[in-house]
Amino acid sequence: QLQLVESGGGLVQPGGSLRLSCVASGPSLDYYPMGWFRQAPGKEREGVSCISSSDGNTYYSDSVKGRFTISRDYAKNSVYLQMNSLKPEDTAVYYCAVGSAFFQCSGTIRDFGSWGQGTQVTVSS
Repeated sequence: QLQLVESGGGLVQPGGSLRLSCVASGPSLDYYPMGWFRQAPGKEREGVSCISSSDGNTYYSDSVKGRFTISRDYAKNSVYLQMNSLKPEDTAVYYCAVGSAFFQCSGTIRDFGSWGQGTQVTVSS
């Protein structure tokens, strides 16, 4: 059984940085893409970033492109999100999730079937 646990969230000032971690226990995720999503109060969950297993390509939403970097460590069955130049609008609960080995990062949020519990990121002065 797969379990994902996010960590690294917290309170940070605008312009600051945080590094989120997602550690998976259970089966290897070597053949699956991994994504980061976030959900702010009153808003739908949105995709932030995704890293494929097929070619290692990374993808970012327009709102975080150039500021966030996704990476993964296959040996540790983990994925990370380095967040720089944080803005108040980045405030949300951040979730990692496992996608489809077939669709990779071309899938939709509905193709991500395994989710962590989330970690709170608050950007405020």
